[in-house]
Amino acid sequence: MKRIDMEQGQRRGLAIILSSPSGAGKSTMARRLMSWDATLSFSVSATTRAPRAAEVEGVDYYFRDADAFAQMVAGGEMLEHAEVFGHSYGSPRAPVEAALVAGRDVIFDIDWQGGQQIRNSSLGRDVISIFILPPSIKELERRLRERGQDSDAVIDGRMAKSEAEISHWAEYDYVLVNDDADACELRLRTILTGERLRRDRQPWLTEFTRGLSGEFREREA
Repeated sequence: MKRIDMEQGQRRGLAIILSSPSGAGKSTMARRLMSWDATLSFSVSATTRAPRAAEVEGVDYYFRDADAFAQMVAGGEMLEHAEVFGHSYGSPRAPVEAALVAGRDVIFDIDWQGGQQIRNSSLGRDVISIFILPPSIKELERRLRERGQDSDAVIDGRMAKSEAEISHWAEYDYVLVNDDADACELRLRTILTGERLRRDRQPWLTEFTRGLSGEFREREA
């Protein structure tokens, strides 16, 4: 029996949107998924904020000044963009489209506004969207404070914004409660595996089933 090649190149890549209120775990889950599957890539955002210590251009972000960022938006070079805490962020279109055409899945770590823009973009048919909820608001605040990255004022701002973010949960294809990181990661793996196996994402099946029909005809001859 001949080997069935169902691997790379047999399908178009997926645009995987991960959203959550700050502190609920979307960035952690994105890193875990990429550790699980090395073929996954991360959509590197452009931003107008200054680089932080140890951040690398083109790896963590594409750092652009306000004028350059505005030119990218005006030129249609962004899949989505938004202002967050006084800085502009956006997802450059070209590297994402190149990855999807090559059959590579791309993860987006973005908020509900960015997710909405991408779902309504030319990539809409390639998108799966996942919203991650915290187990409780008390736990959400605890995680933000435990990170030790932000002042009390910034944390209060993130908490104030969380209620509005959570209100958009029903716009997503899948919704997970991140009560346990390992369990949440396993559920994400299951979602991704199932989406990759959908009939309309396996174009090789058409030729394969034609071959099966041919075998029936040969058997009857």
